[in-house]
Amino acid sequence: MNSNAAPSAPEPERAAEAARELIELLEVLWERGRDMVSATPVSASQLRVLYSLDREEGISLRTLGDLLGSAPPSVSRMCDRLEALGFVQRLPSPVSRRQLELHLTVQGKAYLLELRAQREQALLAVIADMSPRSRKALLRGLTGFHEALEQRGPTGAARPRTPLKDVSSA
Repeated sequence: MNSNAAPSAPEPERAAEAARELIELLEVLWERGRDMVSATPVSASQLRVLYSLDREEGISLRTLGDLLGSAPPSVSRMCDRLEALGFVQRLPSPVSRRQLELHLTVQGKAYLLELRAQREQALLAVIADMSPRSRKALLRGLTGFHEALEQRGPTGAARPRTPLKDVSSA
């Protein structure tokens, strides 16, 4: 055994470092996609609101705040801005006259559709340069990561999400 060799980091730490580096690169790609979609600036926090409303159409401000881990006044201000942009609409709840439901508008849905398409194109350009074996390994790893994340859940409790495609289809 060579005593001069530096000990390598444990596998989970190496995986976490690689994932962090990948996420940082994806953030750059994500910003490019967002810039290509619209000249209207939508902050990362506002984008999280749009994603949440896309997944859970018709939720209340309180529920949205719980999902985002944000205080009601902050969530309300973000929704005010998104409503002014024409991306979000507040409608009376059929269950309670005191509550409002949040919905994406046609314009908000179109924005997300175009944003996702731009981002997917950026990812496809990179993934196309990978070998079939590497693509399969990536899908297998992402599926495992997704499953572990679902078990942990964003607030400690698992929430149902759309599963990733089966690895065998890669």
